[in-house]
Amino acid sequence: MNYASDQILVFLAVTFIQSGYDKVTDWKSNVEWLKGHFAKTFIRNYVPLSLFIILSLELISGILCSAGAIELLVNRDNTYGFYGAVFSCISLIVLLFGQRMAKDYDGAKTIAIYFIPAVMAVYWLG
Repeated sequence: MNYASDQILVFLAVTFIQSGYDKVTDWKSNVEWLKGHFAKTFIRNYVPLSLFIILSLELISGILCSAGAIELLVNRDNTYGFYGAVFSCISLIVLLFGQRMAKDYDGAKTIAIYFIPAVMAVYWLG
């Protein structure tokens, strides 16, 4: 465990909590945009359900990473941080899958960039 682990957990917490907040506060616009984005995929009929699943994964990831960052600073334990990093990886893989299904390769590249620190966190905290 090191200081970089805590910084990555904060980065992941901010990323996923902000993303989840955006989905909650602008649900209708997100659903409409995603219906167009996934119009030519098998997900097209499941956009609200898919968005809810992603929202749930992101909030779990963000909350666990937040708790993990605090836990790491306060008592040097990494349990919540490790699970936060694992859930972050799962969330990003699901998002990457969706971007690849929609053939949004630029979006997929962006998600892959976020995946690097998430995997580093899993490694450092594991």
